[in-house]
Amino acid sequence: MSAVLEINPTQEVAGAPAIAASLKEASVKFGAFTAIDRLSIDIEEGAFYTILGPSGCGKSTMLRLVSDLIPAASGEVSIFGKPTEEARIAREFAFVFQDAALLPWRTALQNVELPLEIGRKRGIKLPVSDKTPTELLELVGLKGRENALPSELSGGMRQRVAIARALVCQPKLLLMDEPFGALDEMTRDHLNLQLLKIWKETGVTVLFVTHSIPEAVFLGQKVMMLQAHPGRLREIVDIDLPEDRTIELRDTQEFTKYSAYLRKILETC
Repeated sequence: MSAVLEINPTQEVAGAPAIAASLKEASVKFGAFTAIDRLSIDIEEGAFYTILGPSGCGKSTMLRLVSDLIPAASGEVSIFGKPTEEARIAREFAFVFQDAALLPWRTALQNVELPLEIGRKRGIKLPVSDKTPTELLELVGLKGRENALPSELSGGMRQRVAIARALVCQPKLLLMDEPFGALDEMTRDHLNLQLLKIWKETGVTVLFVTHSIPEAVFLGQKVMMLQAHPGRLREIVDIDLPEDRTIELRDTQEFTKYSAYLRKILETC
């Protein structure tokens, strides 16, 4: 990369990949309050998007809209060309929240197996990962902790269990709402690296909400900048950094310039 870093909003390119999630003029209202206003964006299959913006800009609301947890007041939302309800029933996507929400009486392995057990009991045929629950725990770095209860795991470990559980039904889209926000900086750095490894190994599309500018730059291929009052798309910034990222990348001039650029946008949102 040259010493002068060019930062430009994403533009459409011929021969672009398939679309994982699409929002067209989508709005969300809570009574008279407009949380998201006419949001339009296409999320490319296999991409890693981080979502950044000031408090109240609709970051979490956008994920809940995509995941069929709340309805659109107007506009259209689709997942791999399907209505969100149909995509949810087909387990096209999975959601990881800030709280791991593990069942305290079940071991790490049993928590990962839970969606499959529920599907079997309800007679629902679910997509299943080509990795076993045990292999998924190994993928997230918890080999040897399969029989640990949540109370015996650190906060970071519990989040890894939650990620493994989200992957057990082989979603094509992973929605993550500040999953590392409550963790200390060192643990967050480690899980950032772990998540990039999972993304590369599984090929899943990721939409990741964060309040951290460095985390947004480090993880994202693209950063979706939202502005508040009401929530609107401000800009999409391509992050042209090496695909194989290490923590040392944060000390580079390129990383610093991206962080400064995003901070400048946030100050005007």
